[in-house]
This record gives sequence, C-alpha cells and structure tokens, in this order.
Amino acid sequence: MSEQSRPPRKPGKPYRRPQKDPVRLLAFEALRAVDERDAYANLVLPPLLRKAREKEGPDAFDARDAALATELVYGTLRRQGTYDAVIAECVDRPLREVDPPVLDVLSLGAHQLLGTRIPTHAAVSASVDLARVVLGDGRAKFVNAVLRKIAQHDLDGWLERVAPPYDEDPEDHLAVVHSHPRWVVSALWDSLGGGRAGIEDLLEADNERPEVTLIARPGRATTEELLREDSAMPGRWSPYAVRLTEGGEPGAVDAVREGRAGVQDEGSQLVALALANAPLDGPDRAWLDGCAGPGGKAALLAALAAERGAVLLASEKQPHRAGLVAKALDGNPGPYQVIAADGTRPPWRPGSFDRVLMDVPCTGLGALRRRPEARWRRRPDDLDNFAPLQRALLRTALESVRVGGVVGYATCSPHLAETRAVVSDVLKQYGDAADLIDARPMLEGVPALGEGPDVQLWPHLHGTDAMYLALIRRTA
Repeated sequence: MSEQSRPPRKPGKPYRRPQKDPVRLLAFEALRAVDERDAYANLVLPPLLRKAREKEGPDAFDARDAALATELVYGTLRRQGTYDAVIAECVDRPLREVDPPVLDVLSLGAHQLLGTRIPTHAAVSASVDLARVVLGDGRAKFVNAVLRKIAQHDLDGWLERVAPPYDEDPEDHLAVVHSHPRWVVSALWDSLGGGRAGIEDLLEADNERPEVTLIARPGRATTEELLREDSAMPGRWSPYAVRLTEGGEPGAVDAVREGRAGVQDEGSQLVALALANAPLDGPDRAWLDGCAGPGGKAALLAALAAERGAVLLASEKQPHRAGLVAKALDGNPGPYQVIAADGTRPPWRPGSFDRVLMDVPCTGLGALRRRPEARWRRRPDDLDNFAPLQRALLRTALESVRVGGVVGYATCSPHLAETRAVVSDVLKQYGDAADLIDARPMLEGVPALGEGPDVQLWPHLHGTDAMYLALIRRTA
C-alpha cells in the first residue's frame, strides 16, 4: 500500500491494519445470508463452520471458536428486536436508513456488549476491526461511535430507557424486553389464556438456546447406545429421546451418521407417539403420514408400524423433501412406501388408512428457539395464506381414514388461528361423522396438558417446541 493511499495517521498513533477475525467474520456472513437470501441460520452455519475449519485449520479455528460464532449468530438474531431499539437510540437517523450490513455489524457488537461476558473494550475493538474489513474505514468510525454509546449502559439500563412501562403498554413492553414482534406476543398470550407470568416465561424460553435432542429409531438404535455419548441424558417424556445437554455435535454420533438415530425435538416425537397410542376400533394395518417432509415423524411412525405388522405410506408434495423422507426411512425394520404427492389431491382411495398424521405447513411460531429469525420474517397475513391449505389437508386426512380410525392434526405453532380454529371449522362440516378424542392420556406422564381434549406443548412448561395436537376419530 502506498503512503498516499493509507488512511491519515493520528499524531503518535501508527496505522494499525484491521485484524481479520475469522469468528466474527463468519458470524457476519451468516447474518448477511439470513438477511439477503432469507436463509435460516441452522442451515447456513454448518457449511460456514466447515469452511472456516478447512481454511484456518483446527488449531486456528477450534471448538471454542465454533461455539462463539454460533452464539454470536443465534444471540444476535434472538435479541434483534431489543438491539434494534437500543441502536435506534444511538443513531441520528431512522434504522431503515442504516445500510443493512452496517446494522448487522452494530447488532453483533450490541450482542457482545449487552448479551455476553466479552469485555467492553474487546467487544468494541473487535467490532470496529470487523467493520474496517467488511465496510471500510469511513463506516467503521460510525460503528465505533455508536458502540461506544451502547457501552455506556448494561442491558437492564437500556431496557429501562427503550421499553415502554408495562402498565402503559404491556404488549409493547414485552415485545421490546423479550425481543418478539408485538403481534407474536399478542398471539402467544391469547394461546396461553392470559397472565403475565406465563407469557414472560414463554418469551424467555424462546430466547434460550435449546438442547439438542436425539431420537433412537425403534428397531435400529437404542437409547442405551445414545446415552453412552458425552453429556447425554434421557429425554424428559419420550422413551426414545436422548438429550445432549452441553450442545454436543449430532454429526459426531455414530448412530446419527448411519441414519439409525436422528435429531428430533421431543415435542415432535410425542405427536407421533400419541397418534400411535390412540385406541382404534377395528384393524390396524395401514398408516399414513400425509405431510411427511423432512421425515422425522415418518421415521418414528414407520418403525412403530413395523413393530405391529402395519405399513406406513409417507407422502410429501415437494420431490426434494420426499427424498429427505426416503433417506430418513432407509433401513426401517419393516415395509413402507414414500411418494411425492399433493395432500390436497391424494392419489389413494378414501378410507384407506387406520391412522393418519397430518402435520400441516404453518408459521412455525412454535419453534422460535431453533429458528429465531422466523419471528422477524413472519407477518400476520401469513396466517391467511396458510389457512385454506391447513383446512384442506385436515379434510383430506378425515376422508383418508376409515370409520373407526384416528386422525392426528398437528402444527408447530400455538397460534389459535392455526390450531383450534382449523379443527373447529373442519369438524363443523363433518357433524356427527367425526369426534375429538382426548389426546392427553396418549402422552402418559407429561404434565400441564390443559383441559383437553386437544394438547398444546410449550417450551417453558415441557422443554419442547410448541407443538399442537388434536386427535379425531372418524365415526361415520
């Protein structure tokens, strides 16, 4: 670099080249992918981490670096709403006028200052160095100035300044303090049925890093095998679940690499188990998973069906997701079939199945712990877009099951518009031909399941995603 092309030096301070910190650079790249490409962090991070290990080497980019990069990405996304409110107090323009890459660097810096134990000087210095590398010297000065303002208070101090008092606007207070869009706070509060303690516990749980939960697929692996892994503990509710309590790497587990076990939230396991445990009138030979992608519930159902001499048909509309289902079921101990088919126009005959699971597409508001960016990506009108499909798929499920058979309607969302409203509307069309049955006895040992007959699981009560399940028997 020529003397003329260097930034001007301050007297007595030699020019220091910005340090390329691979951890923070990786975190920035992940946030840009989430913002620019609507990517999900859980899909973006693994390849970025592999690339960093290959480029930097295991000694220069070790497990602690990977853990820090993961925390920076997920922590920044979870607390985005809170950090946006703080940053807005420290800049001289509306946030919408701040370039998105600059805002990502500021958010990463804010998380280091307010959400981690990284020393203040290190958090500011590392963020400014990152800004110099990815934004240039001019905007790095802006980042430096803003972060120094943020560093003047801790998180509690900032919340006192930027969150409206609870008594004046409870929903907006909770939205800022717990970093959820206001409409999501309102919807979750309605689903819980009121009370400040419950909603605060739920919002806090949404911002916690979830444990990795594995499933030992029956007939292919055992929980005893998985419990030999470091930091492994039994699941809370599912007999097939094992938790990696210190954030273990699933890909390092032999059974997972071989497909005999998988990564699956315990709530998803419970939904499949409840359908399998529901009492039937008549034979039990043919099961259907009508929205099977990516295959976790289908793999469990297929294994349980095989134990009883039944056969599972796993149907998924998108061919590439049907491929994921086939991969998950490969090696199942009994017969099964995977097809790519539209569940609203099924290729099978009415009344063909004894048990049917319909885990419908939804907003995913029940999995905000795992996909924190979804809370900022979803909009209230998404509910209207999903509603016709959810009702159509439940009608297909009821047409597909024989008289005396059972349908499980499931969503990974607690929003009432995606749960009870759908079930209620469709059952009105069937009159006496279909009845809700109490799902709670099918989840033996699981507490706090409400008044029934349907079941809503919660992160703060059950340690699971907020899965919903209604069990319906076809009676005529």
